[in-house]
Amino acid sequence: MQKYRGTKDDIVSAIKDFTLSIDSSNDYRGDISSLIQITSNLKLVNLDYWERLIRSELVASLLSATRSEWKLSFKPNAESTWLGIVNGDGHKREKSLLALSGGAPNAFFFALVVRRLNDWVPQVRKAAIEILPSLFRSTKPEYVAEVLCVLLLNWHSWGRVEEADNQKFLDMIATEEMALLLKSHLIASTSGPMPSLLSQIGRTDILDNYLNEIASEAIQPYVRAKAYRSLFESRMTWVKGQGWQWIDKVYGKGKLIPIIAERKINVQPPFLELLNEAAADRSPIVRQVSAEFLIRNIENLGIQSRIFAEKFAADKSSNVAEQGKFVLRKLDEKALDNSISN
Repeated sequence: MQKYRGTKDDIVSAIKDFTLSIDSSNDYRGDISSLIQITSNLKLVNLDYWERLIRSELVASLLSATRSEWKLSFKPNAESTWLGIVNGDGHKREKSLLALSGGAPNAFFFALVVRRLNDWVPQVRKAAIEILPSLFRSTKPEYVAEVLCVLLLNWHSWGRVEEADNQKFLDMIATEEMALLLKSHLIASTSGPMPSLLSQIGRTDILDNYLNEIASEAIQPYVRAKAYRSLFESRMTWVKGQGWQWIDKVYGKGKLIPIIAERKINVQPPFLELLNEAAADRSPIVRQVSAEFLIRNIENLGIQSRIFAEKFAADKSSNVAEQGKFVLRKLDEKALDNSISN
């Protein structure tokens, strides 16, 4: 809490420094280097709060400056800077976006631009999708990857994004350089909702060729399990949004349920090879996935079904062992039926 308060005070101070720096020597745009330095170390969470703070403090600071006797010639041009993209006036946010040039100074400011895709003003959303391609090319890839790893998690809740703009944005990130950065993040992350991130990135095909590597090397078992499942099913699934499901129309009872979308993938490793790799995984979460797909394909594997079933039945995880025993029972029942019929 103390650190949070300290960051807030630092941002307020940086905005005041910015206001004091505005004069004719910089076309009344001011110097935001202090704010860039502070926000470069800011985690990309609570962005709504930080936007509101910057907006309110900027208004207060500019108002105070125009009232001071030594600022009689004050001509703030803040809407033409990076700070303008959080202005309370939609026209000024639009103008600021279209005036941006060069890359984003850090991940925080790049995130503010991407968030404008869900702005409540249509013209601002249009300006954001217009400026983003050049911004992608000019911004450091590590900044872009950092933002994607945060914002894509809640992408399905952005209800104002047009479907066409949604696809344009996904097309922008579909580069080999971005794929490598995102793959590395998914593999190396020890915490966080990485399985959900993998699902959302799965809207594009940029990680399809790396799913095997993610399945075998990711630190989080749920990420490995998600990658293996996608390979087994030859498809990626993700939450596209929410829909209403009635429970009792008479009493007006219902609930929101996730809407699942999917995309076929063309990466198809040999089934037995994939089954063997998942069965040997160090986590029972992944071994359960392997056992599940053994059950689904029990009729197609011949003698291999019993070999895998015996392996699973002896697993130290009770859930995996139960799946293995289930397969053995099915195989024994089938063998008995065959003997009777013969």
